[in-house]
Amino acid sequence: MRFLLTVYFILSFASAQSQLQSVFDPKEYAELLSLAFYSSSIPDSATRVKTADPYKMEYRSPEVGLLNRWTFYLRNDNVAVIDLRGTINQASSWLANFYAAMIPATGSLQLNDSTRFDYKFAEDPKAAVHVGWTVALGHLAPDIEQKINYYYSQKQVKQILIFGHSQGAALAFLLRSYLEYEKQKGKVPTGILFKTYCSAAPKPGNMYYAYDFDFITRGGWQYTIVNTADWVPESPFSIQTLQGFNPTNPLRHTKDVLRKQKFLIRFVGGMVYGKLERKPRKTQRKFEKFLGRKVYKLAIKKALPQLKEPQYVHDNNYMRAGTPIILIPDDEYRIKFPESDTNNFVHHMFRPYYYLLKKYYLKN
Repeated sequence: MRFLLTVYFILSFASAQSQLQSVFDPKEYAELLSLAFYSSSIPDSATRVKTADPYKMEYRSPEVGLLNRWTFYLRNDNVAVIDLRGTINQASSWLANFYAAMIPATGSLQLNDSTRFDYKFAEDPKAAVHVGWTVALGHLAPDIEQKINYYYSQKQVKQILIFGHSQGAALAFLLRSYLEYEKQKGKVPTGILFKTYCSAAPKPGNMYYAYDFDFITRGGWQYTIVNTADWVPESPFSIQTLQGFNPTNPLRHTKDVLRKQKFLIRFVGGMVYGKLERKPRKTQRKFEKFLGRKVYKLAIKKALPQLKEPQYVHDNNYMRAGTPIILIPDDEYRIKFPESDTNNFVHHMFRPYYYLLKKYYLKN
């Protein structure tokens, strides 16, 4: 009897050890990266034929919205994976990236005549997010939420990895935030543990969104992996204006300070301040006009004719979010992946990320 109890506790401990841990796990990330590109966690095609994959595809969604899709996997230790597909080589898919004005991080989108997407991504009313990726998630989220609830109640799946590469990583940010607040509404079980990997991710929202995301995933439950030679994590454009600062920031009160100065200081300081404040604000409004209203009118309206144009936020201060895992190219990498005028994604796809991951994290 004692022997059986010992075996039971050893097996229980081993099973617990195989569950999600609040650390960056390079092997886990490598498997997810491979899943995203090859629908298999085994990147080597020869090994893939001879080795059983610990991840089994349970469901793959149809293409919806701006050609968005997600896949649900179940690992052999009953950990699930939500894999959000990145941009594909079609115009509608790219539209989700170019529709880059900001909207409030809490609000509603009228996706079509019969479907409204009510969302919350952050507590702070100053938080704002990328409109194109919010539209994309709006078409995916109900299906994802339904599968989470089903597998929790029917299969006891209580630990879920959220993964995306490139545009998929932007959606992974927003999905993780969305599910956090769906938990608070009682629409997603509070007993589910989420761990998120955002790979080659662009910037999903403004500073206040990034603060919220980092707070809700604190303790080692989110990682954003960046190859520093990759241009995608540099996007979208970031423009900071005084309106984006906290109310106590002294720069917001420069005009009041200048009014109390002597004439010469007030005159010269006013001119300098006016130029510094006015140009970023005008630039932001131009980005909002062209990457918001113009893109909606010329392209989004054709791709999604029933989508009602939302109200934009006067903000373009896009910020990175998540705990960074930085992959820095060395001389050997530069030889293997040389700069190219004809391939803008030479540093963005599976091979460069996997190469640097092996070099720095999977040596043994």
